[in-house]
Amino acid sequence: MTYRFLILAAALTASAAATAQQPPRVESPAPRDLVEGIGSGNSDAAIAQAIAEASAHPLGTLENPIRVGGPEGERAYLARLRCSDGRAPGVGARASAGVGAYGSLVDSYSLDCGAAAPGKVSLVLDKYHADHAEQGAPAGFQIAR
Repeated sequence: MTYRFLILAAALTASAAATAQQPPRVESPAPRDLVEGIGSGNSDAAIAQAIAEASAHPLGTLENPIRVGGPEGERAYLARLRCSDGRAPGVGARASAGVGAYGSLVDSYSLDCGAAAPGKVSLVLDKYHADHAEQGAPAGFQIAR
C-alpha cells in the first residue's frame, strides 16, 4: 500500500511541475470591427441598407449570403433547393467561409447537381437571421414549394 502511495505522489508532483512550467495561454484577439458589432444592435435602416447593398451581388456568395435562422434554417433551405432537372443536389460538408456582408460568420456548402445545371457550386449561408426564411434561389437552382 505504501509503495502505491509513493508512486501516486511522485506522479502527481511531476504532473503539477509540468503544468506549472507551461506559459499562459494567449488568445488571438478578434477583429475590432467584429467585436464592436457584437451585441451593439443595428437599426432597421442600417439592416435595410445592408440588405440593399448585398442584393447587388449574386445570392449565395460572400457578398450576399443566403439569410436563414440557425443551423436548422441552413438544413431546411438546402433541403428545398432543386437542380435544373428537379432533383435535390448532393450537399457536402459545412465549412467556415469567414465574415459575410452582414458582419457575421458565414458557412459554405458545396452542392453537386451532377450533369444538371448548375453543376458543382458552393453556396454561402448566414445563419444569424432568425426572423428570415429566404424565398429566392441562387442562379441555376429552384426552390421546392
